[in-house]
Amino acid sequence: MTTDSRPDRIGSFQEFWPYYLSEHSDRRCRWTHFVGTTGFVLYLSSLVIANPVWVGGALALSLGLGATFFQLEGERSAAPVLLGMIGLLGYANPALLYGVLFAYFWAWVGHFLIEHNRPATFTYPLWSLAGDFRMWFDMIKGQRW
Repeated sequence: MTTDSRPDRIGSFQEFWPYYLSEHSDRRCRWTHFVGTTGFVLYLSSLVIANPVWVGGALALSLGLGATFFQLEGERSAAPVLLGMIGLLGYANPALLYGVLFAYFWAWVGHFLIEHNRPATFTYPLWSLAGDFRMWFDMIKGQRW
């Protein structure tokens, strides 16, 4: 008999999304995510513009890798996939890792110093990445502020 009190894994991104939002209930946390994601997107865009074939190709490959294994998250953590995606981008341009660190720094400031919770990315890395971008797009549209 196990004494593990953790709930079963969430089975789909559709079920994960409300959980993700609950982990970002404080608007200041959402703001830190917005700052980090915006900085990452701007930095990544500048690197793609500077080297569209190499960095753009690595971005396309990493997004394809993430999409291929997206449903795996319902069964187990897809952390190796996310690390592979980051590795592809870092191989194309090691400076891109600064953008990744910038984004995670701001997200984790929001979780550890504002929400006082454990980032969902530790358990659901791909779905958290998708959730972050979904929340970011919502914020661009004027929602979730």
